[in-house]
Amino acid sequence: MEITGITLICYLGGLGVKLSKLDNRWIPLLCGALGGLLGLAAMFAMPDFPASNLIDAAAVGIASGLAATGADQALRQLAD
Repeated sequence: MEITGITLICYLGGLGVKLSKLDNRWIPLLCGALGGLLGLAAMFAMPDFPASNLIDAAAVGIASGLAATGADQALRQLAD
């Protein structure tokens, strides 16, 4: 469940970039970086997080963050 939370938080971060004056091309980078940070935080805050070291925790978070951009694009493709 914690991975879904990371993805959702990163998705909301991406929406925030869309509403700001930042260029949309920064959304994947922001989502990946935010996901990495959240993955590291989750490793220490949640005993059942699926990573037991810093590299794996960051990788899980980055993949979850980038999944947020993929989910956004999938919804857009379906809407068209």
